[in-house]
Amino acid sequence: MFTSIKRIIHSGWENFLRNIGLSIATCFIMVLTILLITSLFLLQKPIDYLIVSLQEKADISVYFKEDALEQDILKVKEELVKIPEVKDVEYISKEKALEKFIKKRKDDPKITQSLALFDNPLLAHLNIRAFEAGQYRAVVNFLETSPFKDLIDDIDYSKRELLINRIFSITAGINKAGIISSLVLAILAILVAFNTIRLAIFNSREEIKIQKLVGASNWFIRGPYLIQGFLAGFFAFLFSLLFTASLLYFLSPKVEALLGGFNLLNYFLTNFSTIILIQLATGIGLGVISSYIATRKYLEV
Repeated sequence: MFTSIKRIIHSGWENFLRNIGLSIATCFIMVLTILLITSLFLLQKPIDYLIVSLQEKADISVYFKEDALEQDILKVKEELVKIPEVKDVEYISKEKALEKFIKKRKDDPKITQSLALFDNPLLAHLNIRAFEAGQYRAVVNFLETSPFKDLIDDIDYSKRELLINRIFSITAGINKAGIISSLVLAILAILVAFNTIRLAIFNSREEIKIQKLVGASNWFIRGPYLIQGFLAGFFAFLFSLLFTASLLYFLSPKVEALLGGFNLLNYFLTNFSTIILIQLATGIGLGVISSYIATRKYLEV
């Protein structure tokens, strides 16, 4: 048994080297497949990060009258948090609002100088974020009919309604497009890799049939091709891992600047074992399974 396995491995290795041009072409196609599958995993987190970042910009602000006490505003916050539609509520005091405004307008000296001449004109307010665009109306209705409505100076929902709807529409479209494109691309990549391996084995169809006719067992005939598929998948995995790490090393600063804080290289290193498993399973699994299916047709003599 051991001798038979050794012969199969040796034969598979020899066939892989003998048809080195075809083997390299197969590895190249499998590398593309592995990289595509890996990219679908790696891009999911940045897409989620982008969606969350966009949705965080979709909020409404409730401004309170000048004489409203901070403790009363915090009570309003406590009541809002209890509402199922509300995701989170942030309290911005008059002082913090002024600090944020000055920081945002620091490049305009006229505004900063004008503010220094007067008392703080900004109002304390609550920034409210809901889970979905349609839930903001329910929050506004709650505020307008609540016992503390007399404390409220203004709610900017009517001014931001169009922007909020657009943001949620864009994020929903991004999410849906990501899921559909991932499924389509993954299926196409697997089919291309499978057909490439099948064509490689097609060149040896006569040899397979002759071996079958002279009495060789299916395992003995199929074994070398499974080894070839394993080798193609393994070498494709090694190259893919090296290429992925190198590419992310150079792309990570650009992605971080674009997304405002998300480090793609750190995400890669954090999920390194998972990515190795994905690439290894894709490469070797696709190589071995495709070889098994492709040889089955020619073993039916």
